[in-house]
Amino acid sequence: MRVGTARATARRWVAAHARDLPGYRGAYFGGSTVGKPDDAELAPSSDVDVMVVTEADEVPVKPGKFRHEGALLEISLVPWDELRDPAAVLSSYHLAGAFRTDTVIDDPSGALRALHTAVAPRFAERKRVRSRCLDARHRVESRLAAHDPGAPFHERVTAWMFPTGVTTHVLLVAALRNPTIRLRYRAVREVLEAYGRPEFHHELLDLLGCAEVPAEVVRHHLGELARTFDATVPVARTPFFFSGDLTAGARPVAVDGSRDLVERGEHREAVFWIVATFARCHTVLAADAPALHAERLPAFRAAVAALTGVTGPDDLPARGEKVLRFLPRLWETAEEILAANPGITGDSALPPPRPL
Repeated sequence: MRVGTARATARRWVAAHARDLPGYRGAYFGGSTVGKPDDAELAPSSDVDVMVVTEADEVPVKPGKFRHEGALLEISLVPWDELRDPAAVLSSYHLAGAFRTDTVIDDPSGALRALHTAVAPRFAERKRVRSRCLDARHRVESRLAAHDPGAPFHERVTAWMFPTGVTTHVLLVAALRNPTIRLRYRAVREVLEAYGRPEFHHELLDLLGCAEVPAEVVRHHLGELARTFDATVPVARTPFFFSGDLTAGARPVAVDGSRDLVERGEHREAVFWIVATFARCHTVLAADAPALHAERLPAFRAAVAALTGVTGPDDLPARGEKVLRFLPRLWETAEEILAANPGITGDSALPPPRPL
């Protein structure tokens, strides 16, 4: 399917289903398709991110991934309060990228297009890019600091792994690249190769523990993940913010997308999403099918040990400290990319954007 075809499908879904949601303010595209031409091919393991903006007092769990007219959509809900201030959006590494181009799908009040008008000309300004890099770095630090030593092992693995993976986002943001979720290690490898620092990618993988993992080991544990994933989907009941990633419709991304990476020789880059999805499955199983959680837990522990070197909860504090000690070197590399990036512009003489 072409990107343009999938976008048209997403627009029809918004028109038919999103406009009646409580507090609806509009919708826009996000994620990896932003900036791609309509005639680009959309891989079967890729989805189209649709961000639905709401003023509702309580934002419900996002609908997540599902098929609509043959396209794989991922619907997320964004509180309008997060978008009200263009200056804050410009400093947010996970929000700003969607407004560097016109991604608006539906905009009843005109506020989203006004936000794009405010953000786009300032997106590549050096101080704005650096502030987004700092935002990503702060997320690494704050999420590691919030690690709960009393949580179950699968939750602690998640709490260590995701902020560790945000180290890639610091560099992707400096390069004006999309801070992608599942493919972050592939994307940052491409950036580091482009800026003459390919060896730094090995160090990022080493923080995750998979710098030397063989392909056959990754392939084996991906098979175990597939079994756990397929057992989780039918029993999932409790809503989690990631529930949309653990459905039959999401399998092409969660499982098949990782298999594609392994078969392409990018097995190390696949580890992050394999372990992350494995851990999320066990969060669901612990809540909704405790016996199945216990049955599949040895496979999860074996995968974590083999793919990341974390053999148990006692290993996690030291692994988090290793990431924190690495941050000064990470920041130096981000500054090198900022300095060499031809897309970075000087700071604008325009007045700062005002809240909408």
